[in-house]
Amino acid sequence: MGPIPEVAVTDPAVLADPFSAYAQARAVSPVAKLTGAGMPPMWAVTRHEPARAVLTDPRFVLSEASFMRPPGIPEHCQRYLHTMAEMDGPEHARVRAAAAPAFTARRTAALRPRIQAVVDRLLDSLAPDADLLRDFAGPLPMEVICELIGIPEADRPDWRGYGTAVAAGYGPGFLAAIPGIIASAQAAVAAKRVSPGADILSQLLGGELTETELVTLVWHLALAGQTPTNLIGNGVAALFAHPAQLDLLRGDPGLAPQAVEELMRWCGPQLLTTPRFATTDITIDGATIPQGGAMTVAICSANRDPAAFADPDRLDITRPLGAPGHLGFSHGPHFCLGAPLARLQTELALTTLLHRFPNLTPTSPHTTRTPDPGTWRLAELPVSLTG
Repeated sequence: MGPIPEVAVTDPAVLADPFSAYAQARAVSPVAKLTGAGMPPMWAVTRHEPARAVLTDPRFVLSEASFMRPPGIPEHCQRYLHTMAEMDGPEHARVRAAAAPAFTARRTAALRPRIQAVVDRLLDSLAPDADLLRDFAGPLPMEVICELIGIPEADRPDWRGYGTAVAAGYGPGFLAAIPGIIASAQAAVAAKRVSPGADILSQLLGGELTETELVTLVWHLALAGQTPTNLIGNGVAALFAHPAQLDLLRGDPGLAPQAVEELMRWCGPQLLTTPRFATTDITIDGATIPQGGAMTVAICSANRDPAAFADPDRLDITRPLGAPGHLGFSHGPHFCLGAPLARLQTELALTTLLHRFPNLTPTSPHTTRTPDPGTWRLAELPVSLTG
């Protein structure tokens, strides 16, 4: 094969349209080299079939080195940063198996009335001209997490602040929020030991997880549970840009499960997976990743691979569900544990929003995005509820 193509991920043109940049690389090679200011080079799989293979290949391993920990985190918080996202092998399997029963599709479906109530409450509070990201999609996941782990109403303002800091991405606000999130997670675990309830956290007490692992799981929920914020924002913006698809969903809310999957495939918030490291020289369709090399999967590229999806650049909320399946929630051992919850939140958010506000329209002709090589997310989503 020819030379491996390079993608300059911090180039403004790539940040503005990563889908085209990765498509050009994908047409040339199943592997691209990613470069950018302030980051070491890494390799990225660009095609769907080899991407699935990499995500199940034990020769690519996750570790603490997979994450760029922000400097300045207090020492007493450090032990709570070792989440499932950076575990592999038996350790990951043990912690995931202990937590998984609380996140099954059946348990999530039982939460529908409670999540619907959160959605309704947030929509009730919207002004006629609102920033849908700030006022609805942003607060929703943390409100749901508070319901899941049984946070008392009096403590929820703090958690709402944490959600805002996490959704904003790495930066001073995120760093400043970490000690508070962990202290609040410790308090939540301690409170449930004294007075357990019907929430997920109470269900996990007395199981296989240690105290540190329970606190870490709550912190991880606060961190990873923000996916619906950006999926809802991206999804609404995509539907605005494709009015025929918007009309389809508005006219037939039963399409919502398919719509959520298609939006996750077409404009999901995660552009790249967490980097893994090659434990030996590994060849992928003729391209060799050297031992120690950092490897990621370009989800945004694999999800638009014409070898896997017919007419992949077309948004089609009637696209049939099933094989081969998008990689928006990853694949293999690290498939997103909270995927059923993210799907349900997004489904209820979109259908209720479109039903409640049939004249919903954007108030800006342009979408403003936060430049980030790893995620595809809006900075704002100004709308009029009355048209």
